[in-house]
Amino acid sequence: MPVQRLNHAVLFVRDVDRSTAFYRDVLGFRVKTEMPGRAVFLQAEGSTNDHDLGLFAVGAQAGPSGAGRSTVGLYHLAWEVDTLAELARIRGALADAGALAGASDHATTMALYAKDPDGIEFEVSWLLPADLITPDVEAQGATTRPLDLDAQIARYGAQTKGGIGVSVPA
Repeated sequence: MPVQRLNHAVLFVRDVDRSTAFYRDVLGFRVKTEMPGRAVFLQAEGSTNDHDLGLFAVGAQAGPSGAGRSTVGLYHLAWEVDTLAELARIRGALADAGALAGASDHATTMALYAKDPDGIEFEVSWLLPADLITPDVEAQGATTRPLDLDAQIARYGAQTKGGIGVSVPA
C-alpha cells in the first residue's frame, strides 16, 4: 500500500513554551502531551490525529535555519482550513501576532504565508473544492497572484467547504 498522507511534522525550536503559545494562541492547536521545557505534541483543532505537530527545544543558542539559502531542507509546512471565513480569521490572528509574511491566490488554493517565533515559515490555505475547479480556473495553471480574500469570499462564499474532492473525499 502506498503512502497515504503526512501524519505529523516535528520542528526544532529555541523555546518550546514560546512556540507552543504561538501555535496554540494563533492557530488553535491544543497540547496533547508535553515534557516541560523539552518537547510538546500538539493537535490541530479539527484533527482526530494523535498529534499533528511536535516541537522539540534546542535552546536559545540555536542559529537560524539556512534551508533554501545556504543548505537544503524543508521550505514550509502547509495547514489546511475548511472555509474562507476561517482563513480570514487566521489572517487576522497572524497579523495581530506580527507573523503574517504574505498572501497568494494560486487559482485553486488561497494561501497565507507566515513565520513562527523562530522564523520557520508555514502556510495556511483553503483549497477550492473539485466541483468549483472550472475550465477557466484550470486555464490559470500554476499562477501566483496577490490574494484578495474579500473578493474570493464574495466569489465562493465564506462558508463553502474547501478541499472537497481534492484533499477531502467527496
